[in-house]
Amino acid sequence: MVSVEEFRRSQRADGPATIMAIGKANPPNCVDQSTFPDFYFRVTNSEHKTDLKKKFKRICEKTTIKKRYMFLTEEFLKENPNLATHDTPSLDVRQEMLVVEIPKLGKDAALKAIKEWGQPISKITHLVFITSAGIDMPGADYQLAKIMGLNHSVKRVIVYYQGCFAGGTALRLAKDLAENNKGARVLVVCSEMMEIHFRGPSEDLSDLIGQALFGDGAAAMIVGSDPIPGVEKPLYEMFSAGQNIVPGSDGAIRVPLREIGVTTHLHKDVPLHFANHVEGILVEAFKPLGISDWNSVFWIAHPGGPAILDQVEATLGLNPEKLRASRHVLAEYGNMQGACVLFILDEMRKKSAKDGLQTTGEGLEWGVLFGFGPGLTIETVVLRSFATN
Repeated sequence: MVSVEEFRRSQRADGPATIMAIGKANPPNCVDQSTFPDFYFRVTNSEHKTDLKKKFKRICEKTTIKKRYMFLTEEFLKENPNLATHDTPSLDVRQEMLVVEIPKLGKDAALKAIKEWGQPISKITHLVFITSAGIDMPGADYQLAKIMGLNHSVKRVIVYYQGCFAGGTALRLAKDLAENNKGARVLVVCSEMMEIHFRGPSEDLSDLIGQALFGDGAAAMIVGSDPIPGVEKPLYEMFSAGQNIVPGSDGAIRVPLREIGVTTHLHKDVPLHFANHVEGILVEAFKPLGISDWNSVFWIAHPGGPAILDQVEATLGLNPEKLRASRHVLAEYGNMQGACVLFILDEMRKKSAKDGLQTTGEGLEWGVLFGFGPGLTIETVVLRSFATN
């Protein structure tokens, strides 16, 4: 016989949660940002709106995005013309596509993460699934578990419709699950598709910005505590995780779901709101480590758009290379909402190894991951990097 306290202690891991593998996936359809305005105004039958097209071209150029990936093709839009209008009810069509494609895209990323992890799929004990589209019941977590052949006893958590900060939410949940369930191996999947947003152009600046920013992508991770020596190779340790609502920011980002799909409404001060509250969060998060130089840590910042990155960089006095990985992912993939920060983690560890740096954090031991999104909400994860070899 053991006491209740002894039993409870035996259920918990000894060490902190670690990220052991990362996989990512995108649809095959790649769209060049420089030609996207021509594509967009053609497929939405809006080429007669010449002034609006010029405005949209300028917006696309300012995004600093080079290319994005989308499930949508011209053929699909011809078959489903309601998606190409601005305000025709089309939610049913979007849902029918998204509830199928979101788990499939997530599976592609998950299989890559599992392959890198190198352990049997049967050892996955928990599943955390994040998406901002394709709400259904049973949900994308259930569908993914089925198509991947996960154990019937896998413990599932699905988080729908959180938006751009949700990658940080996924890490926070995975950390708690891994550290409080001894031997747990958590499969985290963030699968995002912009087809819930796509519609014809209007004079609304926020709507045009949304059409210029979002792309499709999925990322997956294996998270667990107490890695098996010689079998599992940790990439990052999660030291702490928290969430904050930015005071006075109510309504700064609104993303209502309607019969016409999702509409986006952005206040012009969104970048300033985030930047003005990041330092206070950093001070609190790094106080236990005695760190107060923000250039001495590596950065994984959600690239909601270049204005957010620029404002954070300027407000904190960051060196330009600090946000290199975030800017790279934005340029190569666009804003993939919750999946972005996982893409950035992958980019950073691969670039670190390529450059011969000692750790997965571009040569630095400690780092911070920020998820920025509606609320306004900031997710903060303090990370510790491991050796690259």
